[in-house]
Amino acid sequence: MINIRKLESELWESADLLREGSKLSSQEYSMPVLGLIFLRYAYSRFKFVETEILKNRPVRNGRILPVEASDFKQKSAIFLPEEARYDYLLNLPDDADCGKAVNGAMELIESQSAQLKGILPKTYTSFRNDLLKELLRIFNNSTLNEINDDILGRIYEYFLNKFASAIASDDGVFFTPKSLVKMIVNIIEPTHGTVLDPACGSGGMFVSSSDFVNAEGINANSAMTFYGQEKVEFNAKLSIMNMAVHGLNAKITSGDEANSFYHDAHNLEGCCDYVMANPPFNVDKVKSESTQNAGRLPFGLPGVNPKKEVSNANYLWISYFYAYLNDTGRAGFVMAASATDSGNKERDIRKQLIQTGHVDCMMSVANNFFYKVTLPCSLWFFDKGKKEELKDRVLFIDSRNYYTVVDKTLNEWTEWQIKNLNAIVWLYRGEITKYQELILAYRTQIVNDCKRLDSQFENLSRLLNGYGDSLAELRQHVADTIKQANNIKQLVPLNEVLKQYTTELNAAFKAFISYGDNLEKTEAKEFAKSIDETAATWDRFKKTLSSQIEEVIAQIKACCMVIKESRWLIDKFGSGAYVDVLGICKISTIAEIEEKNWSLTPGAYVGVEPVKEDEENFEERMAEIHKELLSLQTEANRLMDSISANFERLEI
Repeated sequence: MINIRKLESELWESADLLREGSKLSSQEYSMPVLGLIFLRYAYSRFKFVETEILKNRPVRNGRILPVEASDFKQKSAIFLPEEARYDYLLNLPDDADCGKAVNGAMELIESQSAQLKGILPKTYTSFRNDLLKELLRIFNNSTLNEINDDILGRIYEYFLNKFASAIASDDGVFFTPKSLVKMIVNIIEPTHGTVLDPACGSGGMFVSSSDFVNAEGINANSAMTFYGQEKVEFNAKLSIMNMAVHGLNAKITSGDEANSFYHDAHNLEGCCDYVMANPPFNVDKVKSESTQNAGRLPFGLPGVNPKKEVSNANYLWISYFYAYLNDTGRAGFVMAASATDSGNKERDIRKQLIQTGHVDCMMSVANNFFYKVTLPCSLWFFDKGKKEELKDRVLFIDSRNYYTVVDKTLNEWTEWQIKNLNAIVWLYRGEITKYQELILAYRTQIVNDCKRLDSQFENLSRLLNGYGDSLAELRQHVADTIKQANNIKQLVPLNEVLKQYTTELNAAFKAFISYGDNLEKTEAKEFAKSIDETAATWDRFKKTLSSQIEEVIAQIKACCMVIKESRWLIDKFGSGAYVDVLGICKISTIAEIEEKNWSLTPGAYVGVEPVKEDEENFEERMAEIHKELLSLQTEANRLMDSISANFERLEI
């Protein structure tokens, strides 16, 4: 798994180096940094594709045929000439002109990709040799080998957050968090045809769409055509770089002609199979006459002020997304939460939109899903190809109380939380098989997690030289759970197993904690004799013990997290029957929506989730367990120190 926080920190250190070693402004040195990240990322993908090509490479005269640029083109990847490869640049001799070499690498890459022509930065001769070499070293990071994540976009957002005053003066410009992008893509399920993002930013929607179709065994470039508009040229360049490194063909326009308020740059009205976007919210001062002339307003203009300006452009975007769809198209986009029940002319547009029967799903999202802003948002989904029985229905999901806290300023959905929310949509659409496959995936994950935990307990017990009776007890609970999970034939009984396992696991934790106390009170002398009495051995032992306890804690948390999420889903929907769940989801008819003055705010329909009076609060218990285990680790360290320092007192 990518440690994105660590990566961001390292990249920010590189920005400090640039700031100290050059006279460039923030806006000027951000692109060179991203250019180097691009080089490293491109090299990772090159090596990955090269390995795939060489697997079945023909042999001639006893030698494997060398790879060629055409081989990479067939794999939708960029061929890198030797002088453009990251390892070549990293190993340049000390007296080489590093800036000239990096500029040359950028030019060579542009010669391999028409879409990159004139896009990559070539200002590296302005940096000192030693500075550039240090930057190349910093970006030689194995994390960038994980090529299926929109790392460039995430890093870009991090730099926007740091340099907001210099780079992102437009408050509406911010990167779409990965979990929101994945949710949009998973619900609209893009698999073919024309895909448009008219506010494409760094291209994260396209990358995630490609990941989705690749997981289905479909080649993205063969099945789909990507179109993007991005007014900010810096963002457009980043998007083109992102497409190229992922081997995607995309047509991206930028500058004034890419201003979606006034231009349909690709002439795609009524032509798109899928539209997805995170447009800037609450934009004002949009010229109403120019907007009217640009079309794509099937429900008319929103409110216009005396200055002949659209004072809030949210419903321009909403109209555009609908207008771009063909007769069976789907759209998914992020929108300010306030747009779901705004009044006056916007309510009239919303009424017309709802009456088409093409509003598919509305999802409320909690605060703090974005780096730079704390406001809540909503996800909107249109489907012009809805089943006939669903045309009079809208699915409302309120996820404002369902997320994972990353830190005090950032929330996100985990992979399992995304799947759970997605599963509600599947059941609403009658796609029960997908739900059942998810339950089976939970079972497989739980079994594998428990096996891994069992192995870690075995290692820890071995380290403690047989003084692990409590660990053995916990291992037995894990083994029982594996056996039960493997024997499950029906879907619903898994829930009972999970409840039972949670109780057993908590009981075993208590035994694990008490082991530390017993160790100090009754077994300290014998335990000390079983270990080499040199200080170095004690230090090694303490470090190993500390490391293994941390591994156990991490695996316990991971295992319990999956169990918790599977229970969240199965408790509500059993073997796969949709039901309205108070505080979570509700299917409402158009007549019911009319009764609420055409509001599309999920909270107005799903109600408030009741407070559960469980035997124990799972979250609180997990926090206690974590604290107890950390306390055990501290106590173990203290014990080691005490034994080492007081041999005489212990009569050893």
